[in-house]
Amino acid sequence: MKKQFVLLLSAFTFIQSHAQGPKKEPAVIPEPVSLQQKAGTFTLPKTVSIEAPAGADLQTTVSFLKTHLSVPTGYNVTASSAAPNAAIRLQLNKSADDKLGKEGYRLSVSPKNIVLSANTPAGLFYGVQTLLQLFPKEIESAKAVSNVRWEVPAVEIMDYPRFGWRGLMFDVSRHFFTKEQVKQYIDQMVRYKYNLLHWHLTDDEGWRIEIKGLPNLTKVGAWNVKKEGYFGTFSPPAPDEPRNFGGFYTQDDIREVVQYAKERFVNILPEVDVPGHSLAAIVSYPELSCTEGADKYVVRSGEPIMDWSHGAPPIAMVDNTLCPANEKVYEFMDKVITQVAQLFPFEYIHLGGDEAPHNFWEKSEQVKALMQKEGLKTIPQVQEYFTRRVEKIVASKGKKLIGWDEILEGGALPKTTAVMSWRGMKGGIEAAKKGHEVVMSPTTFAYIDYMQGDPIVEPRIYATLRLSKAYQFDPLPEDVDKKYIKGGQANLWTEQVYNMRHAEYMTWPRGWAIAESLWSPKEKKNWKDFFGRVENHFQRSDVAQIKYAPSVYDPSFKASKDANGELKIELGKEVDDLDIYYTFDNSFPDNFYPKYKSPLTPPKDAVQLKVVTYKGDKQVGRIIAMPIEELKKRADNKRNVE
Repeated sequence: MKKQFVLLLSAFTFIQSHAQGPKKEPAVIPEPVSLQQKAGTFTLPKTVSIEAPAGADLQTTVSFLKTHLSVPTGYNVTASSAAPNAAIRLQLNKSADDKLGKEGYRLSVSPKNIVLSANTPAGLFYGVQTLLQLFPKEIESAKAVSNVRWEVPAVEIMDYPRFGWRGLMFDVSRHFFTKEQVKQYIDQMVRYKYNLLHWHLTDDEGWRIEIKGLPNLTKVGAWNVKKEGYFGTFSPPAPDEPRNFGGFYTQDDIREVVQYAKERFVNILPEVDVPGHSLAAIVSYPELSCTEGADKYVVRSGEPIMDWSHGAPPIAMVDNTLCPANEKVYEFMDKVITQVAQLFPFEYIHLGGDEAPHNFWEKSEQVKALMQKEGLKTIPQVQEYFTRRVEKIVASKGKKLIGWDEILEGGALPKTTAVMSWRGMKGGIEAAKKGHEVVMSPTTFAYIDYMQGDPIVEPRIYATLRLSKAYQFDPLPEDVDKKYIKGGQANLWTEQVYNMRHAEYMTWPRGWAIAESLWSPKEKKNWKDFFGRVENHFQRSDVAQIKYAPSVYDPSFKASKDANGELKIELGKEVDDLDIYYTFDNSFPDNFYPKYKSPLTPPKDAVQLKVVTYKGDKQVGRIIAMPIEELKKRADNKRNVE
């Protein structure tokens, strides 16, 4: 009888284990260096004790973990420096683990307890981010959730970053975001192990940082007229339209955000964009311009001020450049850089250098006199003269200058000047070969202000960057000495980003792709595996109420005409296991409609193609209505968005 009972129990266990399906891999982003799944799970007890070393550097980490465990579970979570029976232990290594470096960690989860170790508090902080991703998605909830088994799979993880510079650029000039929203952005980025916020603080549309002794920068330069629609096409504001849209950060605000970031192991790189993109400064202090009539300028509200039809550099309709031949400009820059250097402890200050138009300089008598005096032959050499002058100011404050890749066009700069390569990878490669430190931030992979799908659906801008393309980002070119490549970052320019929810939509999931490119080993990157984890994080973001773009599920449209002039429509997809359903009859397709299998020819009088994507029996894509006339235009112009 006893033998029969054992056999029955074994059979029941076998059936149960198979009914539960195969063991599911943890969905961690970015992918750890090493993750080994073990047998069993750790179940969070209803009274949770955390043991962690005492110290100010760990207070935020411990508080973060306590909050994220206690709020959704409703459990009692305590922490102390001595808890012999702790369910979760955070440990700083007494002897450095050479593999981990400054930001790595080891995470061991067994059915008995969780042990997280690192060489530094930063490593423990990143290990906590990974630990929380091992819990069920409901751990992201901001309120208590019932009927959840708070379990973590048993794992052994060893992890450390590939690059030390893992950044996101947040443009608060084109549209202003409050200090609380900036903190919110920091909170979201650190969950994916970003460690640098590039804060774009000044541009033509607003000066966002208080500078003592230069009150007009924020009294005048921080405000424009509120416009909604497509930035860059707005009508010029009328004189009586109120200039009350915008804002700025006081120096106390800046200190508060810097401290907030520091507690989360994030450095902040401030950017004051000069000599171009300086209209807000010129409106505040017209004497900084070479051009007569600058005192009539206004802070840009999104109306056209540049003609890009001839390529770069653009032809300016108003002179938005600081005058390189005016000594008052260098006095201004000294005052600004002095205070920026005091507010931001990070070793670099970003001074822009991009897209400075030349047409006003070319006809300026002041600039011509400067060129003769200094022996400058070309306008790029004039900009290089400006950059060298401000670089000396930066160096005098104990900082290093970093700028967009245009800063190298006029000639040699000190090797201490770093280059942020945005016009593809080429500028970064050239800078590295000249011995400059480089941060890769190319439009081709890392401009997350670009559309994520077809312009018929997405907020329209001049280029598209799909998730799968962003995931191909590799900051380290094969023929470059890796010691010069500090890392990379994604850039969120906000001309078309009006609010925080849309900032989230534009950042995620492409921010996850860039995070993995900067943290994870190159050889571990795998698109199919990554996207499986992305879908898990879509669910987690739903619980956390963080907005993201589902554009990866939407098809691409390619239109062409055959030899007889008939329109042919090809539909592409980023994700292999999607099915596309369509209709030409103006009704709303679902998975009972025709499935796309080969190029389509629209019926003679059809006016629109509607499409939708499914994964199995679940709709995942948005219904997209594409006008046939739009497809004909694309076929004629050979303009297709892939």
